Amino acid sequence: MAFKPGFDQSPAFNDAGRNAWSAGSQQQRGGWGQTPQQPGMTPEQLQYMYDRPAANTVDTDRMSYEDTIVKTLMAFGVLVVGAVAGWNLPPIVWIAGAVIGFVLALVNTFKKKPSAGLVLAYAFFEGLFVGGISGYYNSAFEGIVTQAVFGTLGVFFVTLLLFRSGKVRATPKATKFFLVAMVGYMAFSLVNLVLAWTGVTSTPFGLMGAPSFLFGIPWGVIIGVFVVVMAAYSLILDFDQIKTGVQRGAPRIYGWTAAFGLIVTLVWLYLEILRILAIIASSQRN
Repeated sequence: MAFKPGFDQSPAFNDAGRNAWSAGSQQQRGGWGQTPQQPGMTPEQLQYMYDRPAANTVDTDRMSYEDTIVKTLMAFGVLVVGAVAGWNLPPIVWIAGAVIGFVLALVNTFKKKPSAGLVLAYAFFEGLFVGGISGYYNSAFEGIVTQAVFGTLGVFFVTLLLFRSGKVRATPKATKFFLVAMVGYMAFSLVNLVLAWTGVTSTPFGLMGAPSFLFGIPWGVIIGVFVVVMAAYSLILDFDQIKTGVQRGAPRIYGWTAAFGLIVTLVWLYLEILRILAIIASSQRN
């Protein structure tokens, strides 16, 4: 089983919950028509029971693709509302949104039983930050926000199609590499942020804005492409965990865990593409 922050904490998506959810779904599977015969029931009562429609995922309170999609769209809608607000608010507001969103992300990640309210709250405050930083970049490099949005959607749908075709799957080795690369990138980003804020580097993007020896392409673009690939693999982990939850018959509430994981990955992917485009636009001005 591949690891994905947020999913791994939930018994619905790890091996500890396999038997529990499978046993529950085995009892519910087959619908009302397979209800065992009760003593003393008349033929008419039995016929009525067998004629009733089969139970669906709503009746059995089990996770389904359709329900997960609805929850994800709800969270994404709240994210968009927050982004629209953040676009028009001063920096202090969307910076506060980033801090609150980070705290809520940690809470949602380590909370074993998901909460719809906490997931939607995360989406809103993260939306404030996404909208604010997007407005900031758009004022400096007009038009790149639209490009970043279409780029994010493009990566998402291509990754989804590849996953559905079976050509791309999460593997233990690839996931281990992903986790190591993630830790390395986080450490690099922290150092880069400190260098940019302290003025050690001459570009607003820190080391990521410095030209490289590879055809003069900024390091940020080279690293950014690698990170986009990482984010795409994170989407594959999200899709894989959703598939696992549905197949194991996890309770419907864990669709919120899936929605949270997808929103986190999509925000990460969007911000990375936005930064790549900003670095390219900045290098073309110089």
